[in-house]
Amino acid sequence: MIVLDRDPTNPLVKPNPQHDWESYATFNGCILKKDGTYHLLYRAMGKEQECNTKQLRLSVIGHCESKDGKVFGNNQLFITPLEDWEQYGCEDPRVVKIDGKYVIFYTALSEYPPTPGGIKVAVAISEDLKNIKERHLVTPFNAKAMTLFPEKIDGKYVALLTPHTDLPPSKIALAKFDDLAEMWDPLFWRDWYKSLDEHVLPMQRMNSDQMEVGAPPIATEFGWLFVYANIRHYYTPGFRDFTIEAVLLDKTNPMKLVGRIRESLLRPEVNYEHVGIVPQVVFPSGAIIDDDTFYLYYGAADTTCCRASYPYKQLLQRVQTSDVLPPKLMKFKENPILRPKSEHAWESQAVFNPAAFYDETNINILYRAFSTDNTSTIGLAVSKDGVHVSERLIEPIYQPRQSFEDKAKTGVWSGCEDPRVTVIGDQLYMLYTAFDGVNVPRVAMTWITLSDFKNRKWIWKDPVLISPPGIDDKDACIFPEKIDGKYIFFHRIDNDIVIDYIDDLERFNGKDVWLRTLSYIPLRANLWDEEKVGLAAPPYKTEHGWLILYHGVSKKDHEYRVGAMLLDLNDPSKIISRLHYPILEPTESYERVGLVNNVVFPCGMVVVKETLFVYYGGADKVVCVASVVLDTLVQNLLDRQKRVFLI
Repeated sequence: MIVLDRDPTNPLVKPNPQHDWESYATFNGCILKKDGTYHLLYRAMGKEQECNTKQLRLSVIGHCESKDGKVFGNNQLFITPLEDWEQYGCEDPRVVKIDGKYVIFYTALSEYPPTPGGIKVAVAISEDLKNIKERHLVTPFNAKAMTLFPEKIDGKYVALLTPHTDLPPSKIALAKFDDLAEMWDPLFWRDWYKSLDEHVLPMQRMNSDQMEVGAPPIATEFGWLFVYANIRHYYTPGFRDFTIEAVLLDKTNPMKLVGRIRESLLRPEVNYEHVGIVPQVVFPSGAIIDDDTFYLYYGAADTTCCRASYPYKQLLQRVQTSDVLPPKLMKFKENPILRPKSEHAWESQAVFNPAAFYDETNINILYRAFSTDNTSTIGLAVSKDGVHVSERLIEPIYQPRQSFEDKAKTGVWSGCEDPRVTVIGDQLYMLYTAFDGVNVPRVAMTWITLSDFKNRKWIWKDPVLISPPGIDDKDACIFPEKIDGKYIFFHRIDNDIVIDYIDDLERFNGKDVWLRTLSYIPLRANLWDEEKVGLAAPPYKTEHGWLILYHGVSKKDHEYRVGAMLLDLNDPSKIISRLHYPILEPTESYERVGLVNNVVFPCGMVVVKETLFVYYGGADKVVCVASVVLDTLVQNLLDRQKRVFLI
């Protein structure tokens, strides 16, 4: 694990009561080395003053110098508000020298109290770090933390910035300019903003993260080392975790990530990071390589400037062998593909959590339907291309048939929930959650011949309970083939995925033969799946192992996300590889708002022409689909295994 060494002389720059302009705070410093002298530009705040009839501590930008990079002096006021668009403060500078000029981006405040529309990026140009030659408002939209790469790439100036910093979720995006003047051209930004998503770096691991540009990138032989701020669990009060992280960007195409460090470089751990104007904050604003050492300059608790270090070659080695983001499932742009139908009482309230199987002609989607009286049944829709529905039956294909799934009393939720289907031979097996609304949910199993299914003859075998009484059991499936002569079942008891091995399916009689818990797949502490995990869809066999998707729930925000793992072909209780981050998260309105908010919940997946289609419920309300190239996902799992071994 990487642990940066904090400088014993920290804080390097702290409030100076002798200077009114920096008597309250000095933080978020950006470092630059020139002719053997270290220059630090930093945000400073002084005593309260009146500004346009408003009382506030005005943010300005200071400049100090050092001969060794840690003992600073000669503090001077460098940038103060002059224009209307910065009248309430100049914050958080980033400076690079390029083409003989010093380009200094900073955050400009035009409104007080600050509002997103009054927080934008500005730039100042200096030729000597003593005088400002010109300054301009850069972004016409809310943004912060902009910086240039210190050299041109393919003949263009290239910048990183954080649009929507105050309208989360923020994004770290890239912009290219033919000349410096284009940076403050409103027409450039109008066109750039229209296609914002095309400029966003694929860096966000979790939908709960808030990211912001940190230090100017550093050129290395393997790519651009880029340090940034990542606030984990940003939307969950009490769990916000300010961290500093690093990625390696491709040298000629910095939109591409070629490496990243999974763990944090720094998080608040010492007193001067815990206590200050904004407690529990470390914020990266400058970095430099000096004498084979990586030095990070950062703000602590929005009060002081500090420094931490790590051996450069070791850091570079770690950033090359650690996690790049797993491929995210690509959500179909026309999602949801199924919505409730008010004209059908049985599916008028919700349709969600679909199973799926491919019959070499069609993809059959068996979805959970929810009626006006809170009863769950199973409906059928068909797709020929994986994303568009070509047929949808007007009646359910499966309904509650036994007392254990009939409504035990008026008004309760009950029925046949969350199916998973597996083809074994000429039979289609369906496992589902049977619930009468009073007793705990249990796993039921039924089956139908493929010929009857194709001919729409719904001659299902009488369902039988296969999980023990008195135990909450859900999310079950059967593997598509035997291993060592045994059928393998995955299901969820309480919060864990558990595994069972059965010799003969005919042994299940609903009376005295039940699934047991012979092995299980564990939860992972302090990760997105630490509270609960459950199987998503039945596994898919690859030459490298069984591909499993599963849902996980976080203890911090309780959102349902989807992860992936690869299991041993001969022993599915053995995990070959497990992705560290989810591949599907609730981000869209149809996943955020429904009967149960913030849920993506797959029960089916199929592979057609090397594409993995995953069918899932959005917010327990609608049916959606997302996809990924199968080999891409599997290869990422294999690479993950190698990276863990290397580390």
